[in-house]
Amino acid sequence: MADIIKKLPARPAERALKVIGGRWKVVILYHLFDQPKRLSELKRLIPDISQKVLVQQLREMEEHGIVSRKVFAEVPPHVEYSATPLGLSLEPVLVALCEWGQHHAAELDEIEELAECVITPRAEE
Repeated sequence: MADIIKKLPARPAERALKVIGGRWKVVILYHLFDQPKRLSELKRLIPDISQKVLVQQLREMEEHGIVSRKVFAEVPPHVEYSATPLGLSLEPVLVALCEWGQHHAAELDEIEELAECVITPRAEE
């Protein structure tokens, strides 16, 4: 993991954007907030993502410590992905980004074109 950390920018905001940047990372992480998911479940929840990209994004997030991968020694074997505590700490950030995106679209009179914001704060457990 040290090699990956060395590749991350030194500026904190830039580092954060690098960790969650990309078309699918936020969407994948959103689906892992509530409970662990198998690869096939994630693929079903995000039909527009290719299997290759899904696996690549999960691996990157695992390297950055925001997603964990658990392999079950069963026949057939199965793997579950879940958000780590570090990954879960991104939830308020993603909620704020979603709200800002809505504000930005409204300011530019593009709110009708905007998809619904699916990230909402969860009640404290």
